[in-house]
Amino acid sequence: MKSLLLLTASGPLLILTSHESLHDQKLLEVLRHKGIRKFVAFEVPLSLAKARYGGHFQAVESNLQETDDLRILDFDGQRIFQLFRFDELGAPILKEPS
Repeated sequence: MKSLLLLTASGPLLILTSHESLHDQKLLEVLRHKGIRKFVAFEVPLSLAKARYGGHFQAVESNLQETDDLRILDFDGQRIFQLFRFDELGAPILKEPS
């Protein structure tokens, strides 16, 4: 499982996904289906997301199965930016339609 912060045109999203990589074409297809075609992403250490979201993380995680694509952990940009510092995140990954 991965936790990813996506900076999209409509605002930040923090997601949990069962996909191994943000480069996984199935994951990118799911995001495109949701209207997310261009974004900057950062991997959020799973242990850090668990610590910051506590019970909410556990509730979202319990609904994520191996066959599921993703779950949204948070869509409140202000809260996401308050909970995580940039130096806690992985290197930025830039995605845009080809």
